[in-house]
Amino acid sequence: MRKYLFLWLILCFSTVGFSQNPKLKTTALTAAAIEDKTYVGFDGLNNHYYIKNNIFIKQNDNQQWEYKNVALGKISMVDFINPLKIVVFYEDFNTVILLDNQLNEIQRLNIFDIDSTIFVSKIGMASQNKFWVYNALTQQIMLFDYLKNTAKNIGNPIQENIKYTQSDFNYFYWIDEINNWYAIDLFGKVTLLANIPPFEKMQIVDNDRILFVKDNTLYCLNNQLKTVFEIEIVEKSFQNFYYKDQILAIFTNQQIKNYKIKLP
Repeated sequence: MRKYLFLWLILCFSTVGFSQNPKLKTTALTAAAIEDKTYVGFDGLNNHYYIKNNIFIKQNDNQQWEYKNVALGKISMVDFINPLKIVVFYEDFNTVILLDNQLNEIQRLNIFDIDSTIFVSKIGMASQNKFWVYNALTQQIMLFDYLKNTAKNIGNPIQENIKYTQSDFNYFYWIDEINNWYAIDLFGKVTLLANIPPFEKMQIVDNDRILFVKDNTLYCLNNQLKTVFEIEIVEKSFQNFYYKDQILAIFTNQQIKNYKIKLP
């Protein structure tokens, strides 16, 4: 009974003050056709990333590179926050591939071969030659050193089921089934950032801001201001979005449209 009372209090206090504000204006920039590809995102060097027929593709205005590994099954996720060391993860085989900036394979790690007690379900690039890893067997977040092939647990096991994860060099973020948004740093300090509104798709911008989709409408939540803003875009229906450096990419099954936006 105490546990449920405690959770109820968290929900009440963390959602107080969230309100609908006027829409955030956007400026349309460019549009490009896209066919039969899943758009993943773009980096700061104007490279765009896709997956098509289970082939990972990097493309810019001048060149295109591809990485394919049929033997490892379906690509589960990619992480390109470091464009010189791109992570491609194959969950079915518990295997991580590191690629260089031309999508050449530079390292392959079969995690079961290294440690049979680690079953990776979430992964991302951290700093200091490490991966963030969520071990589904122990419900534990780990830091995995991919040069030394060693891993250590940080923080306590996560009690609630995880709905969404994202990471950068310094933080691993997760949102649980009751929409609590947490961050853990490299030293294992866990912070409850907020309880967030229901969402269908999500991108965490930083410790204070998230973008999320609900009912084909895109929103920005500013946790510091305790305010939800609606983002103005032309598309009434879209498959996904990606934001970086004040550029918002909206993609449908036919095109990618880029907008300029300044988030509060």
